[in-house]
Amino acid sequence: MLALLLMFPGTQILAQRRRQVTSVANTARTLTVLTEPSAPNAIVWIDEIRRGTTDASGALAQVKVSGGAHTLRVRAAGFKELTMPLTAAQRGEIKMRLMRTTDEAELAFQQAETARETARDEASREKAADLYRRTLTLRPAFPAAHVGLARVLLDLNDTNGALAEIEAARRYKPSYAEASAVEGRIYREAAQTDEAIGAFNRSIRESHGFQPEAHVGLGRVYEDKGQYDLAAREFQIAVKQLSDTEPIIYQMLGAAYEKTGNNKEAVIAYENYLRLAPNGSLAPAVRSIVEQLREQPPN
Repeated sequence: MLALLLMFPGTQILAQRRRQVTSVANTARTLTVLTEPSAPNAIVWIDEIRRGTTDASGALAQVKVSGGAHTLRVRAAGFKELTMPLTAAQRGEIKMRLMRTTDEAELAFQQAETARETARDEASREKAADLYRRTLTLRPAFPAAHVGLARVLLDLNDTNGALAEIEAARRYKPSYAEASAVEGRIYREAAQTDEAIGAFNRSIRESHGFQPEAHVGLGRVYEDKGQYDLAAREFQIAVKQLSDTEPIIYQMLGAAYEKTGNNKEAVIAYENYLRLAPNGSLAPAVRSIVEQLREQPPN
C-alpha cells in the first residue's frame, strides 16, 4: 500500500475519495451535440471520456452531463478535431462546426484509432499499431498517438513497448491523466500492484479528481487484493463521474458488494446494469445472480 500514500497521507486520500463521491452535483443536465450532416459518426468526448457517436444527421442526443464546467471534444473522419469548453450554464443543443483537414498525421491517427477500436484479433491489432507508428513517423510530437499505441501494445501483451510509449507521450505532455491511467492498467496487467496504484492515483491528481478510467482501475486493483469495500468505493466514484451511463461498472460494483456480503446494494447495482443494458452480453448471468440474491435471507 506504500504507493497509495504517494504524496498524500492515507487519511487525506480517504477524505479525498469521500469528497469525490459526495461532491458530484445533483444538477445533471442533458445535451445534444450537433455536427454537420456531412460529418456523421463523429465521436464525442466529454472530459476525455467517450460518450458516443453522432447519427446520420450529425446529432448525438441525450448526453448526460453533471453540473459544473466541462470540456467537449469531437472528431470525425476527414475533419479536424475540435475542442471547446462547456460552461455550467450550457444546456440543450451544442453546435460544433467541423472543418475538413488534409493533415496527413491527423488523418493517419484517425485511421489508427478506428482500427484499434474495431480490432478483434492479433492481426487487426498489429494493423492498428502500424497505423499509429505511421502517424508518429509523420509527427513524432503526438502524445495521443503514443497513448493509443500503448493501448494496442498492451492488448498485444507487449508490456515494455507499452510503457515506452507512455514515457514518450510524457516527453511531449508531462502532465497527462490518460497516459497515467493507461500506465496503471499496464502495471496491473503485469501484477505490479504498487506501481499500478501509484499510476492511477497520479492520473486522478493530474485530472483534478475527474478520471473514471483511473477510478475503475483502482477498483480492479483492490478487487485483486481482496479489498472489496475499497473496490466498491472506486466503482461508485466512476459511476457518478460517468453520469450513470456505463452498465459494465454497475456489474463490477454489484460483484464487489456481493463479495462484501452486502446483498441489498449488490442487487441495486445489478439492477442498474440491467436498466442500462437489458440485452447486454452479461444480462442473462446478472438476472440469474439477482434471483439468487433475492432468495437469500437478509444480512
